[in-house]
Amino acid sequence: MQQQGSLKEWIYPSIFLIAAGWLVWHMPAFILDFLPPESQSLFGQISELHQRKDVTPNMAGLFGGFADPLDWLALVTLPIAFYFGARAVVVAPMEFQDWRPWDRIALFIGRATMIMIVSMTSVMLYEVFLRYAIEAPTKWANELTLWIAGFVFLCSGFYAMQQRCHIRIVILYDAVPRWVRKIFDVISTLMIVVFVVGLIFGSYKQVFVVKFYRWEMFGTAFDPPIPATIQPMILIVLTLVALQSVANLIADWNLEEDFSKTDEIDQDEIDAIKRSVGVE
Repeated sequence: MQQQGSLKEWIYPSIFLIAAGWLVWHMPAFILDFLPPESQSLFGQISELHQRKDVTPNMAGLFGGFADPLDWLALVTLPIAFYFGARAVVVAPMEFQDWRPWDRIALFIGRATMIMIVSMTSVMLYEVFLRYAIEAPTKWANELTLWIAGFVFLCSGFYAMQQRCHIRIVILYDAVPRWVRKIFDVISTLMIVVFVVGLIFGSYKQVFVVKFYRWEMFGTAFDPPIPATIQPMILIVLTLVALQSVANLIADWNLEEDFSKTDEIDQDEIDAIKRSVGVE
């Protein structure tokens, strides 16, 4: 993989996030089309919610359903942008270099997370300007920032697992030979997998049946579907983290280099930081 990025490496994640955002906002239409509630009251509740939140209310549904052509376009665009975006990912010099083909998924999610951070910061700056410059605060900026921050927090964990940069206590780990470290790696990976399986088994019904299927909203003026999206996303990302931990175990099994040790002090980086703050 080349050590030089390109513009398409950021275009595909942007398209992916736009399509994902559109799908999430119009998810009630797909729930009504693919998983219509048997209860008339719940069906009417989600239908009313869809009509109230629909960005294109005057556009007729495609195939006689609730989802309109733009909704289906977003649904088709999402996997396409993900596929080409994952293939276009370029590993930066400061990133983990011993990557494997399956690591493209985490690297692409990492790029999308970076764009979400920029988007979140832009929303915050926009709200500060409106609130303090022209005294016209929005009703949606705070909830939208909170919403994006939840996705950033979750996706960052998945990316950190692939990069082997998550926090680890290595006092005992560094004191034992390589074959013992492999045993520790197997135990820690097994504990991650067991924890994730137990969490999914214990909360699947609460998350997907109560929160997602009913499309629970936040209950504010902006009323985003934070409970309906963040809680399922927790289980999805934790599943990806568990799979990535297994992939890391396999990929690093025969590597002699130790990724647990603290990085050596980079004097050039320290000098650059000093220059940036005006310290000689």
